[in-house]
Amino acid sequence: MKDIKIEKVTLNIGAGADQDNVEKALTLLKSITNKTPVKTMAKKRIATWKIRPGLPIGAKVTVRGEKECTELLKKLLTAVNFEIYKNQFTENGFSFGIKEYIEIPEVKYDPKIGIIGLDVAVSLKRPGYRIKKRKIEQRTIPKKHKIKKDDAIKFAAEKLKITVTETKRKEIRGY
Repeated sequence: MKDIKIEKVTLNIGAGADQDNVEKALTLLKSITNKTPVKTMAKKRIATWKIRPGLPIGAKVTVRGEKECTELLKKLLTAVNFEIYKNQFTENGFSFGIKEYIEIPEVKYDPKIGIIGLDVAVSLKRPGYRIKKRKIEQRTIPKKHKIKKDDAIKFAAEKLKITVTETKRKEIRGY
């Protein structure tokens, strides 16, 4: 019952108020995952950014299933050289960002899309997590059964071959 598995992988692109960028984000997520992405809607009004409630401001797609998630994660982790910082791990998973989608192998540059970055969130679960989502006799997950940050780091290092570093290294740019 203590085995950790990948529950889902969520890819997210924030595009802002420009509807053209939202359409570009949708086509990019479709090409990366071969799944149908959905638009994310604004919930608050922010006048300086020209955002109002109900306006599409991004796109996201969720991939479920152990096999599909691991295949997709291997592609996405290659873009960050299988290196994630310790502060990117949380209680039930981890997340990381990809600055440019062309860093992902098998994804080619599309001049119609341009250069866009994306966020990847990985949710982890253990057997028995269904009790918090079922309709009848819903319960909370006991403290001893929850996935702690250290457990998530250990899972990522062993199963996904990720190297976990303490802090960000300063990038040296040769301009």
